[in-house]
Amino acid sequence: MHMADALISPAVGGALWAVTGGVSAYCARKLKSSLRGDLVPMMGVLGAFVFTAQMINFSIPGTGSSGHLGGGLMLTVLLGPHAAFLVLASVLAVQAFFFADGGLLSLGCNIINLGFFPAFVAYPLCYRWVARDAHDGARLWGASVLAALVGLQLGAFSVVLETRASGVSGLPFNTFLLLMQPIHLAIGVVEGLATAAVVSFVGRARPESLGSARGGSDVPVSLRAVLTGVLLVTCVLGGVFSWFASTRPDGLEWAIAHVSGREKVAGAASGLHEGLAAVQGKTAVLPDYGFKEVAAGGQSEGAARASGADAAETWPAVKAGTTVAGLAGGAITLVLTCLLGVLVKACQRAG
Repeated sequence: MHMADALISPAVGGALWAVTGGVSAYCARKLKSSLRGDLVPMMGVLGAFVFTAQMINFSIPGTGSSGHLGGGLMLTVLLGPHAAFLVLASVLAVQAFFFADGGLLSLGCNIINLGFFPAFVAYPLCYRWVARDAHDGARLWGASVLAALVGLQLGAFSVVLETRASGVSGLPFNTFLLLMQPIHLAIGVVEGLATAAVVSFVGRARPESLGSARGGSDVPVSLRAVLTGVLLVTCVLGGVFSWFASTRPDGLEWAIAHVSGREKVAGAASGLHEGLAAVQGKTAVLPDYGFKEVAAGGQSEGAARASGADAAETWPAVKAGTTVAGLAGGAITLVLTCLLGVLVKACQRAG
């Protein structure tokens, strides 16, 4: 559900950037008053995990589409809503700047769609109400699926609204909406099951660590074994399992294709669109999670795939570029989120 800049007008993109900045400042201020020392490494490792997990699209049977985990709900349950929003914002920023996954103009939209609704709507209104203090069992699994469905439905609806408000793509509102909502129901079920599985693992290993999300004890918790396990899984996901990502279009691309006949829309090429595209072309060292190898026609490997020139790509895609992108992206995300946590911690001590 990473929106491209072609769907967004400068006014809508700028407005959502401003909203994202405001929510981020609010989260940093709230986190400053409650940040525990053990939460900083958790933010880094879980951010890296979500980055690599988002690389692995899974096919949705009977649709010709695919989906990937958003990770917002999972982060919120394990870190709390304020830390989760900042971590997911970091993940999406790394994806946009270094891997050209999602546009720079639409980055604020993507952060709100994938981060705000799970953290500040689905989690408090659905997950906590159903799961309460359950770390396993039917309540946890039911709460995770319900909250994931609600979060993704709100995010998908927000994509349609932002596209409509922008008015640059020509996608009809009703048809786009009727395609976006059902396809993200299926993705939401998988998101909920994956969230429950990870939370259940952490809950069994270190149930006291879940207190950070529920406003529990501020006593530091030893999470070395848990974080080591998650970090190892992250390396395997990014280094190997990323080869097996589905080549089918994701839910957003699938909906656009059924409305317009193309997986991507041209949109309005304003000066801002062109300028940000040029910036992204320079910062994206591994575009589309691959090396910048020159393909036929002078395009990079990533650009060729994005334009459909590599439609016959084999599966699984056993490529060194994919492995490097998964490991490097996870490492960059880990460092960035840890630095963010350290900065908040320093402000906490100074204040």
